Amino acid sequence: MPMNGWSCPTKSSAPPRPRTFFLKVKSLNNAAGFISILIFLAFAVGCQTEVNSTTLSGQAEVPRHVILASGDVVKLTFSSAPELNQSQKVRADGKLSLPLIGEVDAGGKTVGQLQSDLIQLYKPQLKTPEVTVSLEGSVTTVTVSGAVAKPARLTFERPTTVFQAIMQAGGPSEYGTLRHVRLHRIVNGVQKSQVFDLHGMLKGEDTKPFYVRDGDVIYVPQSTF
Repeated sequence: MPMNGWSCPTKSSAPPRPRTFFLKVKSLNNAAGFISILIFLAFAVGCQTEVNSTTLSGQAEVPRHVILASGDVVKLTFSSAPELNQSQKVRADGKLSLPLIGEVDAGGKTVGQLQSDLIQLYKPQLKTPEVTVSLEGSVTTVTVSGAVAKPARLTFERPTTVFQAIMQAGGPSEYGTLRHVRLHRIVNGVQKSQVFDLHGMLKGEDTKPFYVRDGDVIYVPQSTF
């Protein structure tokens, strides 16, 4: 006969020896203790992760314009040809007009990528084609329209998300909704648009930020119900 359902089936009809039974109980107790430890550790790690995530989301800073866009002002420094040193604003078509090499695509590139491209382009023109590119300034002007409290053309001097821009315009009006916010942007001379659902932000839900660029138009629609 099995004892309390703990002993394993055996061909012998004799009852299991007490020592065997004791070892099984001890093993099960160890297993239960081990599982308890795992649950405790998982809970502790989960709590710690949540705290860190909350802290980082509130304090982490986003680098200014990792990707160059129209309106950004870049500074070019030539170590061997200081007469070429200059600052230029990236045009609406994403290009720069530079001496000796003409027009160069800058929009959509990082500062490092643009610097590498210029070094290659200036190799045939300069004996020492050392070029340093840095971001000198970035003033972003955005138009927020539609069902917002204060439709306006806004200017920002620091990275700003679509949600932040809408809040700067007073947030959605009484009849506005953030479920189908549309962002219009000119990319390399082509008008493009994208729809965002930012309604969850009003309830404190985490949402991946999307940063505005110079010339963007944000349209907040009216609610359909």
